[in-house]
Order: sequence, then C-alpha cells, then structure tokens
Amino acid sequence: MTTLNINGQNRTVDADPATPLLWVLRQDLNLTGTKFGCGMALCGACTVHVNGQATRSCVTPLQNVAGQQVTTIEGADDRVSRAVQQAWIELDVAQCGYCQPGQVMTAAALLRSNPRPYEAAVQAAMSGNLCRCGTYPRIRAAVQRAVQLLAA
Repeated sequence: MTTLNINGQNRTVDADPATPLLWVLRQDLNLTGTKFGCGMALCGACTVHVNGQATRSCVTPLQNVAGQQVTTIEGADDRVSRAVQQAWIELDVAQCGYCQPGQVMTAAALLRSNPRPYEAAVQAAMSGNLCRCGTYPRIRAAVQRAVQLLAA
C-alpha cells in the first residue's frame, strides 16, 4: 500500500511500487485527464506536477512520489493554472485536445518558475511537449497571454 497526496487529498493505492504513476492515476484513481502518449517521457502528454515541478508520469515510479504533492490536470486550480486555462480557451488552442493537459501543466510550471518568460524560454520549456495537430503557434501565444492575465 502506498499513500499519495493527489490534488490535495491523501489517497492510498495497492499497486506495485515500480508501477508508473500514470497508470496508478488512470487505472487505480480514475484520473483520466493525464494522457498516455509514448511511454518514454518524450511527448509530454503525461505531464503532472510533483511538488510543483512538471514531471512525466509515464516514467515516474509510484515509489518515487510517495509522500510528495502530485497535481494532475483535474486538480490544476491555482491562480497560474487558471490563467493558463483561460488563455488556452481565449486563443482556441486545442484542436484534437489530446496533448493539451500536458501542455497546460508544462506551461503552468514554467510560469510559476518564470512569470515573465522571453519567447526563447517559452520555446525551450514547451519544446518537450508534442502536438500532433501542430498548434505550436497558438500554444506559444497562449503562454504569453497567460503572462498578461497574471500581470493584470
């Protein structure tokens, strides 16, 4: 049995400690907003926050997050996350939407650590998240819009 703090609530799961966090979230806790993409931490679809840091849940063993604060897209409700989500909606970023939870989580982590990133910093932070639909210009614009929303 492993106890996790998921989205501000302690949850206990009966899973092998080596199980990737992604599968515990999706299968044991029914938090399906976090998506499976590649299974190798290359696409970013599975991004969650662990203690505020963007983390690829597909390669993060359950044992590594015991006692840590894990936030999924379902729990992303702080000021920064809300600004990012509002910007995503305003700029109609999502096309198919599959990668968007990971994109939003990565953008929120960036803006928490760097509230006024230059374009190069946005490009670098978001480059690890793939979008099969190619909405990269809208994603970058939405990150900058979130910066504006947070400054207001």
